[in-house]
Amino acid sequence: QVQLVESGGGLVQTGGSLRLSCAASGTDFGLNAMGWYRQAPGKEREMVAVAFSRGGKNYADFVNGRFTISRTNAENTVYLQMNSLMPEDTAVYYCNLRTFVGLKDFWGQGTQVTVSS
Repeated sequence: QVQLVESGGGLVQTGGSLRLSCAASGTDFGLNAMGWYRQAPGKEREMVAVAFSRGGKNYADFVNGRFTISRTNAENTVYLQMNSLMPEDTAVYYCNLRTFVGLKDFWGQGTQVTVSS
């Protein structure tokens, strides 16, 4: 059973920073993508950033250079450094692991990020 354990959410003021971490249990996931999605109240879940096991990263347009995703393949860990946070970044942030063999999706439990104005 694959488990994703997230940490690092919290309350921060506008302009502040947070670093989210996510560790995936398991062994060899093969080609995969690990990333972060978020869901604000009343809105659909949306992609924030994704990093691929062979390299390459994707960011949502709203990131606009403020966030940086990184991963450690050996430890199946992904990080999201968030700077210049704004109130509209307030959401539950979910870690995701998608395997390209079998196209399986695994999700973390979510971590709350709240940015006060």
